[in-house]
Amino acid sequence: CHACFWNVACNDLLTSGPDGTPNTVVHVAVADPHKDRLLSHACTEIVEVTDPRFLTGVTLSSNCPTTPETLVKLTVYDVKDKSQEVVSKLFSMLPNAFIILTNSSLSPPYRSSDGGCAAGTVVVSRLKMGEMEEAEHITTDVPLCGLTWRPHGTYAINGSINGVLLMFTNPVCKVYRFQTADSKWMLVREQMEECTLSFSIPKQLLSLYMQEDMSRVQDLKELGELSPHWDNLRKEVITRYSGIISSYQETLAEMEKITGPSFKQSCCKAQKSLEFLPINLHTQRMRVTCPRKTDASYDIVTAGAPAAHFQGFKAGGLQRLLGRYEAEKKSFSTAYQCIYYSPEHTAKAQEVLSSVSLLQPLIGTLADQLLHAAHEHSSPSLREALKNLSDKTEQFVHTLKDELVKCALLALHTAQPGYVSKNQKSGERDPSPVRTASPLPPAVDEATLCNNVGSTQGLRRGDDSIPHHKEYDEEEWDRIWASVAKRLNCVIAMVDQLADQDERSKQECSGEQQQLADVITSHNPASDWREQLCPLVARLKECVAQVVDKAKRAVTFVLLQEAACSIPQGFLLQQRRDVVFSQALAVLACGFVMRVYAGMQDKGFLRQLHLVGLVAQFESLLSTYSEEIGMLEDMEVGVADLRRVVFKVTQARTDHLSDLQPVVRGRRDHFTVEVPLPGPAFQNMPEEIKEGRPLRVFPVLFNVGINEQQTIAERSVLRARDLGKKKYIYILGQNVVAKRRKNVEILWSAAAVCRRLNGIRFTSCKSAKDRTSMSVTLEQCALLRDEHQLSKDFFIRALDCMRREGCRMENVEKNIGCRKYAFNMLQLMAFPRSYRPPEGSYGKVDT
Repeated sequence: CHACFWNVACNDLLTSGPDGTPNTVVHVAVADPHKDRLLSHACTEIVEVTDPRFLTGVTLSSNCPTTPETLVKLTVYDVKDKSQEVVSKLFSMLPNAFIILTNSSLSPPYRSSDGGCAAGTVVVSRLKMGEMEEAEHITTDVPLCGLTWRPHGTYAINGSINGVLLMFTNPVCKVYRFQTADSKWMLVREQMEECTLSFSIPKQLLSLYMQEDMSRVQDLKELGELSPHWDNLRKEVITRYSGIISSYQETLAEMEKITGPSFKQSCCKAQKSLEFLPINLHTQRMRVTCPRKTDASYDIVTAGAPAAHFQGFKAGGLQRLLGRYEAEKKSFSTAYQCIYYSPEHTAKAQEVLSSVSLLQPLIGTLADQLLHAAHEHSSPSLREALKNLSDKTEQFVHTLKDELVKCALLALHTAQPGYVSKNQKSGERDPSPVRTASPLPPAVDEATLCNNVGSTQGLRRGDDSIPHHKEYDEEEWDRIWASVAKRLNCVIAMVDQLADQDERSKQECSGEQQQLADVITSHNPASDWREQLCPLVARLKECVAQVVDKAKRAVTFVLLQEAACSIPQGFLLQQRRDVVFSQALAVLACGFVMRVYAGMQDKGFLRQLHLVGLVAQFESLLSTYSEEIGMLEDMEVGVADLRRVVFKVTQARTDHLSDLQPVVRGRRDHFTVEVPLPGPAFQNMPEEIKEGRPLRVFPVLFNVGINEQQTIAERSVLRARDLGKKKYIYILGQNVVAKRRKNVEILWSAAAVCRRLNGIRFTSCKSAKDRTSMSVTLEQCALLRDEHQLSKDFFIRALDCMRREGCRMENVEKNIGCRKYAFNMLQLMAFPRSYRPPEGSYGKVDT
């Protein structure tokens, strides 16, 4: 972000009261180059001293370039009543910006707005974030007819996130000048930006949801003939899926029409067409430049708590609704004459369906690679290809060993017309669907499987074909998936035989004879390894396809039974879960991208990234009362569902925005987010990352309510998920177990742990606007105090300054068009003291 930063101070101001201390603020406006008017641009914070040196700087961004013709209006006000914004103008001047920036002189002196006596001077220092010299540059003020130009040190901002990252847009910059404990000066720069992932991630997820549901509908149609009872249920389930698909198509179409800002305003949180978008998603970076200390940056992502506001919270949020739903589903299963499947069983069924769908084409590809290696007549290549094929085929067989698949086959068989079981014939009770998983059959000697490998080419196609009986054979499934292992062993035996023959022939031949043998072999089709392997490989692929067909239909029937017991509540809950997860993933992806770009030069961080992963610490300030407890219950499930996500880093084709956007792949049980990096950045990544190793993220949620509703609830609830014991520091552990109301030290400790673990920080409340602003500004000032020796006398001033005129106030205005936090005095009385905004910065507004 190329911007011009001005530090402003006032000298010799007119007094406005008996105490001689005006509450001074400087307002800056810039002339519109295309219209004859001035545009309000920025202002300093209010300072209660006679000759104030303001903490906030004035920022002219790249959207407001300065030229010799540019006019900048500086107006100094005495704020008589901060709560009511009653002001009186001390003096106003309209200098040429070019003159200010080039230290040229101005004409006659400026006087008070009533034309009376001299009103004082304004001291302007132009700042650039960058390396600070050992000593501060201080020169004698040069009077410029009421305007003073003071050259100052040069400060360049490094690591700006929007030079390369076009997905971060509409930056808002604020610059501060704070004093350290040793009376030096530090420069602090806030930069807040929107993120295009607010829209792109939900759009991609909607498309993936629809693809998955359309695939499910197709699988249901391919189940074959079912009894009238199950056929009617199938039709009803398909109708439900079709309704969801249609709804998602409409939502996606509405989202495609949206233009303008890259975030969803807090006032739109309950709008149906925007329900998949995160609320008020912004990134915030604080850059600190101190004397004799390395520059440092601190990042945080702010967004409203992921929750289904359009669907409401009268019955609670996902955590409560899912628990109630599972209890009710058991009784539904009896009414619908179907087996009850727990969430674990359903998740396992989806995992099996996903695995076999991925492994079947992979096995086919590896089998073709084996044949290609055989055609090349290379023993090492042949053995390497065989190893890859064996590994994936064994993984495939292991996936199908699950007892759930065996039970599903029985259930599907009983749902088909004309089913008669052995047990029914003999008068015995039908077997229970809950069984103990049978072990993998012991490996069979190759000689037993393929008595004569050479003659396997003559094996009849139906030797190990799946038996078909009118009555159900419980051992049928074991024979089916075991046949895949048999086919693989035949291939292994043939490869071993060919490789052994090749090795013996090489040992028996002399050099010249070997060359002649190679020539003869390469031109002799009769000795082509490919021809010998091809029939065995073809039968392996046929057997795999046969098994996949049976397994898919069986597992699809499990999902049909689960869906039949879910009408209509289960479908509504799935839609709610889709909405919440969409918001949560957009927020997580934004934080991950920001963290990766910030740590590109940190070898330790990159090593941790691929060896261990990253902690994603979500801080929530929601109360455990009324509607907000429903939001918290939604957020709990949304954050927990992020465990199903992994990230991969890829190389972008170009540096164009469309090629740098993260790409989401997968289905509801597992998603992969691919993050493309520009070529040079990608080449600097460790080899493990460049090879596509999945990068894990460990989501953690801490919630402590701080508002007046939490006081009504009379308890403070900590929600912590999946933070391993090894990651607790002592202070955090003590705070977690302490029985204190509104124990916000939990949040402070958790944030400190996260930063020391190179993690990603997220902060949220209902709208990420008011309580979130108090938390972010408090965290930033605490970092300045603890890491950069901010003077204790400046701590409260710095905190009030950031809250009154910093990026968070700009966030409030972007959302509701008003520069007021939505608090009232009664609410603030219940807040912890450090979370209360300065006087005059709050007031009750519609949110």
